[in-house]
Amino acid sequence: MFEYNAEYLLNPEFSFRRKVTMFRKLLLGTSAVFALWTGLDFFFHGLVLGDYYKETAHLWRPREEAKMVLNSVVVLVSSLMFTLIYTILVNPKGMRIGLVYGVVFGVAAGVTLGYGAYAFMPVPYFMAFIWSITGLVEGIAGGAAVGLLVKDDSADPV
Repeated sequence: MFEYNAEYLLNPEFSFRRKVTMFRKLLLGTSAVFALWTGLDFFFHGLVLGDYYKETAHLWRPREEAKMVLNSVVVLVSSLMFTLIYTILVNPKGMRIGLVYGVVFGVAAGVTLGYGAYAFMPVPYFMAFIWSITGLVEGIAGGAAVGLLVKDDSADPV
């Protein structure tokens, strides 16, 4: 299912035009994943968990000390790496493969972020659970985005 693809990008016979096309798809995919993840972060952290963050305010920086620009940079870099892994290492590309990639990534990220933090922080279990679900949902959404936007010319339409 997954096949290493980087040698094609490093191969001098891989045309400049195809490299530019893949770079454009990488930028488009990264932008889409960034937008999706930012919106989902707002939904889960702002709306679903907002009251829980207020209850556990002693664990977080005060709002005026929050590093929101840094957070945006972290989400952008994560979006780029998510898309780059798919672009370079996943072959063939397409919606089904993108969704599988997103589920695998989402489970790994969600369990690590949600329950990994819960193991060391005195947060309510519900927060850890929602953090895990957030990772899974963001992985699936990101996988759908790259599956739709970053595919080979010969990739299946579904």
